[in-house]
Amino acid sequence: MQPEWSARISWADLPANVRSGIEQILHAPVVEAHGQRGGFSPGTADRVRTSTGARAFVKAVGRELNEDSPAIHRKEAAITAALPGTVPAPSLIGTFDDGDWVALVLSDVEGRHPHVPWTRKELTLVLDALFQLSRTPVPPSLEHLPSLEDELREPFKGWSRIRTEPPPAIDPWILQNLDVLEGLADRGLKDLPGTTLVHTDVRADNVMITTGGTAVLVDWPWACIGSSWVDALCVLLNVRVFDPVFDVDSILDSHEVFAPADAGSITGLLSGFGAYFIDAARQQPVPGLPTLRTFQRQQGEAATSWLRSRLQSQ
Repeated sequence: MQPEWSARISWADLPANVRSGIEQILHAPVVEAHGQRGGFSPGTADRVRTSTGARAFVKAVGRELNEDSPAIHRKEAAITAALPGTVPAPSLIGTFDDGDWVALVLSDVEGRHPHVPWTRKELTLVLDALFQLSRTPVPPSLEHLPSLEDELREPFKGWSRIRTEPPPAIDPWILQNLDVLEGLADRGLKDLPGTTLVHTDVRADNVMITTGGTAVLVDWPWACIGSSWVDALCVLLNVRVFDPVFDVDSILDSHEVFAPADAGSITGLLSGFGAYFIDAARQQPVPGLPTLRTFQRQQGEAATSWLRSRLQSQ
């Protein structure tokens, strides 16, 4: 299975004043720009080189492409600027904002996205990076971030909405086990609190594997404070999207990032994420983000298939 990405505009499509503002941040004109795939934003995602040879990563979006995306970029800029240096993430060089268009100029990461289907080696690099993140104290500048529990409380109630109005093509197993699934999702919600900085959106296209053999986490607008191992579980869900037979349970037992989690916690969160993604996937398409619902459906199917196998093996 190959990921399905949203269509992006390119560097050349940006309004002239936006390109000029970005070049002022870089102190030189951009002479080369290479568009990058991945994600669901309709805006630019370009690795650029200036006339001085300097390199950067630029992402820019305007309200005409998606009404909500500029605010998301502003949020990401503020969070990225406040990340501690020990967090495996790009640094923010500068931000352009004319009230309509918002552009982030970030340090360029020399590397590539993980291969999909995932390899065990690259998965381990990402889990190592998340373990490093889990041991990084939240700085005072980010203590205002929302709690993961507050952010996911409503999404984790998706099973009750599915009970009231089931999607037409829903897996019959889900409908037959809604009482169990709702109880597990409630349990999962109780495992979300914590004191760790959580990315909340770690998947293959939000990770770079560097030429030096480390993992860097990109795209931080949804950062929260919560449980230290939730990001790692989300990565394993993404692994199953591309390879449903990958032995993710062996990773749970072997990587130190999962040490605080027990079997019940894992199963509860899988049910909560299944409720979240399956309920979200049947909503109307988002303007400018045509592939988002497909991604949510794939994540929901990965969560429930894994959950089903865990319950059947008990």
